Amino acid sequence: MRFDSPPIEGRFLRRYKRFFADIELPDGTVVTAHCPNTGSLLGCKEPGSPAWLRDSGDPKRKLRMSWQAIRVGDTWVNVDTNLPNRVVFEAIQAGVVPELRGYDEARREVRYGNRSRIDVLLTAGDRPPCYVEVKNTTLAEGGTALFPDAVTSRGLKHLGELREVVRRGERAVQFFFVSRTDVDTFRPADSIDPAYTAALREAASAGVEVLAWAARVAPEGVELDSPLVVDLT
Repeated sequence: MRFDSPPIEGRFLRRYKRFFADIELPDGTVVTAHCPNTGSLLGCKEPGSPAWLRDSGDPKRKLRMSWQAIRVGDTWVNVDTNLPNRVVFEAIQAGVVPELRGYDEARREVRYGNRSRIDVLLTAGDRPPCYVEVKNTTLAEGGTALFPDAVTSRGLKHLGELREVVRRGERAVQFFFVSRTDVDTFRPADSIDPAYTAALREAASAGVEVLAWAARVAPEGVELDSPLVVDLT
């Protein structure tokens, strides 16, 4: 997915009240931007780190700017949870993900389950539909991406709905979109949310497929970079 314009560079100061982030611009001006991420962003909030802002161009918005990304070490990490679904959808349509090729139609945000919407629904005349749930992942330790970075009751609900998809004979995929490239493995974060990680392993045992891909974050845009080893042991 390509951006319409390059990001605005700055320096991260703090994130507070969940949806607010203060970013200092090169001229010393401090901008309060919208933080489009409900997670804890553990490991992605070091004061003084280089950061990117994106201008909505809408003067009527209460917070015109959005916090786009932060640099952790030598790697840019996307913090905007609005992007992964779009990036994965475009990648599937382009045939980038081998496991998700061969479908005639791809649709986004389709209603299913208990008042939920599946991120991507793939259909074809010669096979059962495939339900793809996308989760954004920013946390990493020592080359391993971890999810979740906070307790997620919503994620737990989604796993239950994916299991129901498999139970009725259709295909379900939990896709972890890792918003950084300094990793080669994905693992569930047991110390953060043991209920979710246990449910993930149970879902995988029941037939829910688990995929994880690293994503490259650049001034021009965000795109899937490479598949990761999924370690559910």
